[in-house]
Amino acid sequence: MVFDRKTLLINLARGFFPILVFIFADLFFGLTVGLVVAILVGIGQFILTYFKEKRVDRFVLFDVSLIVVLGVISLVLKNDIFFKIKPGLIEAILAILLGFSGFSRSQLLIRMTGRYMPEMELSDIQIRQMRTMMRRMFYLIVLHTALIFYSAFNMSTEAWGFISGGLFYILVALYMLFEFVKVRVQRKVLMKNLEKDEWFDIVSPQGRVVGKAPRSAVHGNPDLLHPVIHVHIVNSSGQLFLQKRSPEKDLYPGRWDTAIGGHVMSGESIERALNREAEEELGISMGCFKPLFRYVHKNDFESELVHGFFFQDDGPFYINKKEISEGRFWEIAGIEKNLGRNMFTPNFEEEFGLLKRILLPKLKTTS
Repeated sequence: MVFDRKTLLINLARGFFPILVFIFADLFFGLTVGLVVAILVGIGQFILTYFKEKRVDRFVLFDVSLIVVLGVISLVLKNDIFFKIKPGLIEAILAILLGFSGFSRSQLLIRMTGRYMPEMELSDIQIRQMRTMMRRMFYLIVLHTALIFYSAFNMSTEAWGFISGGLFYILVALYMLFEFVKVRVQRKVLMKNLEKDEWFDIVSPQGRVVGKAPRSAVHGNPDLLHPVIHVHIVNSSGQLFLQKRSPEKDLYPGRWDTAIGGHVMSGESIERALNREAEEELGISMGCFKPLFRYVHKNDFESELVHGFFFQDDGPFYINKKEISEGRFWEIAGIEKNLGRNMFTPNFEEEFGLLKRILLPKLKTTS
């Protein structure tokens, strides 16, 4: 079941229904009639829940029991002050539960709420959102509880009736409106930011497209496999051209990497991405790129389905300084000498092993 803040708030307020009934009955018919009506409504709510949902609603049972106890005390002592503070006692208990669950790692109130939503499954993010909501509700309930006790001792019955009943629902409605507006604003800001973001296809290890996601979601989530292209350029002397990544890059800034590398945009073909990246990074137009390999590269930051290609050219190349700090041809021996020293990206070092087996033995090399 999808997490629903409105459902939670409604369920938390369900037990207060008998109190609201008493307030109106007491206002028009007096304490005794109000007490009887409130008890009958509470019992009816309890029975309805039992036969409809096949469970004992302990919250309603507790609510009705407290009405009976404090109501009897009020009648015996001929003083309704005990009954007036009853909503405050209920809310004080609720505030304790909200505070305990919102400010600690306990899931007590979350489990209690689960009685009304037995199929509810919450993720870690949703639980954190729920705790935040509980903390806000805690402050609201504490404020309302203080008003109830103050009105019970210092204000008229009519004023107490409004504060202990109607005001509670007004405050809850205002809070729900606040949450609704906040979520809408956050969603609008998020969508505006996503419109400016690059989108990549999410693929299976075999290259089948299974979805899409923005760069901000893909980078940082190794579960989202997305396609990239890498091009290895070798000159007529057997040297390998490498680019030095810009200091502004998200991953491995300032390290030497494959000659050409980049993401495949959502809906873009591998061939189109290959030519686009070659043009953008080194100014190569319509190069004769030959496929080498395809494999999955995964680290703690991201997962890539790498499409590797080979291109033989002596240059010159026109380096895009916005993407690349510098670029030059390397002797194979010079690369081997610096492996494992954090000079190259892990992607390149992994692929260099493939190049030595697949490509370099076929080419003229110098050491």
